[in-house]
Parts: sequence; C-alpha cells; structure tokens
Amino acid sequence: MAEALETEERQHLAESLRDNIEYIRETMGNCQDLIIKEFQCLKRWPAALIYIDGLIDKQLLHGSIFPSLISEQEFDERTDGDEFIHYLLHEVLIAGDVHRIDAMDRLFTDLLSGNVLLLLDGRPEAWKIGAVGREDRNITEPQSQSVVRGPMEGFNENLRTNITLVRRRIKDPSLWIESREIGRVSKTDIAVMYIKNLADPEIVAEVGRRLDKIDIDAVLESGYIEEFIQDTRRTVFPTVYNSERPDTIAGALLEGRIAILVDGTPFVLVVPALFVHFFQSAEDYYQRADISTLLRLIRYLSFFIAMLAPSFYIAISTFHQEMLPTRLLISIAAQREGVPFPAFIEALLMELTYEILREAGVRIPKTVGQAVSIVGTLVIGQAAVDAGVVSAAMVIIVSITAISSYVIPENGLSISVRIIRFGLMALAASFGLYGVLIGLIMVTIHLTGLRSFGVPYMSPFGPYIGNDLKDTLYRTPWPFMRTRPKSNGISNLMRQGIDNTGKPSRRKRG
Repeated sequence: MAEALETEERQHLAESLRDNIEYIRETMGNCQDLIIKEFQCLKRWPAALIYIDGLIDKQLLHGSIFPSLISEQEFDERTDGDEFIHYLLHEVLIAGDVHRIDAMDRLFTDLLSGNVLLLLDGRPEAWKIGAVGREDRNITEPQSQSVVRGPMEGFNENLRTNITLVRRRIKDPSLWIESREIGRVSKTDIAVMYIKNLADPEIVAEVGRRLDKIDIDAVLESGYIEEFIQDTRRTVFPTVYNSERPDTIAGALLEGRIAILVDGTPFVLVVPALFVHFFQSAEDYYQRADISTLLRLIRYLSFFIAMLAPSFYIAISTFHQEMLPTRLLISIAAQREGVPFPAFIEALLMELTYEILREAGVRIPKTVGQAVSIVGTLVIGQAAVDAGVVSAAMVIIVSITAISSYVIPENGLSISVRIIRFGLMALAASFGLYGVLIGLIMVTIHLTGLRSFGVPYMSPFGPYIGNDLKDTLYRTPWPFMRTRPKSNGISNLMRQGIDNTGKPSRRKRG
C-alpha cells in the first residue's frame, strides 16, 4: 500500500483505485456488509461501486444506476479525464442526487448513511449517489398522544418521512428547513423547521447557536438535544415541548414556533414552549370551542389534584381536623384506628407502591401488563386495607391522584407533577396547610422565573398579554381567533383575513 495510506488519519483520497479500496476495507475491518463491486465504467475506465448492504435501495442500484454505468455509450474521441467525468455525470448516470467527495471522513459518513459511492481509477475523489433504501416502520397511530377526533398518523424514525408529513399539511414555500449533523460518531441528521415569515429571526438564530455548540459522540434520540438546548437545567418543568403528531407540529409552526426533527426518533421538539402549551391537545382544535374549553379546564383541575391531593389529605388529617365535617372526620378516624403509621408515611408507602407499579407496567410485556394492573390495583390495594397497613381513604386519594396525572396531555409535565408531589407531602407533614402554601408560592416563583428561548414561561399570564388569553384556560371559537400569539415574538400576527370593519371577511356566494 502506498505511503499515503499508512496513517489511519488520512484526509484525502488517493488517485489509485486499489489503494482507496484497501484503505476503506481496513478502516471498516473488512466487515461482511461492506459491498465493493469493481467493474469497467462504460467499458473503458476501471471503477468501483461501494455500499453497505441493507442501507441502500437495491432495486434502484441494479435497475438504474449500475446498468447505466456499464452500458456501451458512445464517447466519441473525448479521452480527457475531466471531460469523461462531465459526460458520465450529466449524460450517462441516472440519478438525481450526485455529489463530489474529496475527503475520507465525508466518504465514510455518506457511505454509512446509506448512499452508494462511485470511485474511478486515477481520480482522487469519489461521487456520492443517493440511493437510501433502509427498512422503516410504517406510519401508524401515535401511541403517546392519541385523540378521539383528528388525524390518526404519527411520525416514525425516518427523518425524511417526518419532514414529508409536515409538508403535506403546510404547502408553502416559506416553510424552511435547515439541516445539521450532530454527533462525532453517530453523525445524526438534524432538521430545524420553521416558517420564514412567521418565526422570530432571533429565536431561529438562537436555536442554531445552541445546536452548533453541541459536541457529543452520539445523538440517539431527541432527548439528547432537549437537555443541551434548554434554557436551564435547574428545573423539573419541561421547557421544550415534544410531540409525535404531525398536525401538532404543523399547528406550532403556524404559530411562529420552531420544530427540531432528529433522525431515528418519532418525537419532534418544539421551541419556545410555554406552560400553557403542555395543557393543549390536538383534539382541542377539532372539537367545538365549548367542548374544548370544558376538557381544558378538566386538565387544569387534574393538574392541581395530581399535585396537591395527597398533601391536602396529610395536612388536614394531621393538623386541621376541624376543617372536616364531623361525620367525615369520624369515618376517617375509624379507618385510621388500626393503621400503625402516620398519614405521611402511609401516603409515602402508597405513592411509592404506585410508582413501582407504573414503571412495571411500562417495562413488562404487553401480554401480561393487564394482569399486573389488576393485581396492583385490586389485590394489593384491598390486601393493604384488610391488613391495616393503610386506610381506605388513602387508597382513594392515591387512586384519584394517579388517574389525574394521566389526564395531562404531555408526559413531561406529568412527571414534573409527580416529583413536586413528594416535596409538598413533606411540607404538609411538617407544617400543615401553611407548608403546602409555602410550597405553592415557591413553585409559582420558580415558574415565573423560567424562560424558554428567552420567552417568559408563564406568558401570557405573566407578563400579562390579554389578546393571547383566547387559547389558554379556554379556547374561543375559530372565527374569533384572528391573531397569533404575541408571546412568540412574531411580526405577522394576523391568522385570518379581516375586512375594513375589523370583522372576519366573508366571501360572496355564487
């Protein structure tokens, strides 16, 4: 092998086809799925096609690319290398995505991304031919954000498929996509998607700066990106929204927000993400406004129940028994008569038991998941009450708390509530309702200090933006939602057309 190939860190290709092939084989350990097909290009030039078996579209390779390269095309008297390459790429090769490569690191990246490489003898360069054809999961119904009414398709693990699903809903040339490659080893493709005339240019630039600062060996899921780009890590609340629904991402883009798509995962990130966004469901915009408002209010109520129910029970049963009606107080006292633990320990045991059952339900096979849930909710709960370990009232409190946590549409916020709940339980056991109040004040102060890419997390409540309240605790009917949220810092606020009276414009019939 030539001296230029002796070092493993070689940057450029050699002119010798044999040297390049041997170097590629050595670098990849002569792996079995590395296919190198040597042939005479146009019956006159030694060449080789290199690809990874299983990553390319073999039908495209054997049906179009390879036959065109070995065909007996007339080449006239042209013998110059540059003229031959121009003739080969523009008149012979049947492929739409062809790019020149002159660096070894770029060659291996394109090879392992599922492209076919064309090498010619005597040319210190290669050509990438786009022929990606890996097997991907079909487009199916979203598992984590299901709806009763609305589209039933979700993202999969293919970046190009996910981009297409969004483009099908936003057919506008202003939908821009900026591509990046993050991960020294994984070389993961990242796509930043936004609508040019809606997204705040400063936020778009900030997203790019934060992504460019990421220096890690591999990015295997969008959660890697989320932790790198969030404004602060000293919070349990999510400041980056994620969804596996194309309609949800399209709706966010139409509000001037920015989507970050990561190859290999169906979960797409959205920034900026405000507190109110985590209570919104895609179904809210497909139902009537009155139904959507009711469901949204139920979500907010469930949020407070999931966070405060055990704390209130501990505080009232331990310090403020006078707040309960006499009959209810007597009933609870009779239930707790044989319980050997204070209310805090009782609640802690039940909450930890529920968290264990919840985690087990996620990890165990689906075929036995139903049996475990029945055992956990019925057998263990009833046995604990009969054994006098916990009271029946505590089982009710923990059950309604668990059910309420599932009402929150976004799983990240649900997990945050679960974490805060234990802290509030400790404060309730120490100081009663005063401790719960102190905890709520601390949580509120913390929330008002958070930012998501510079946007106040509690907007439009604080700072107060009255015009944006139409899609927060309630949702106004679509004819009245003429403007987009100002919180995102967009300049084009008009969502619907208006006439000179300020009312929605109406087209004449006929």
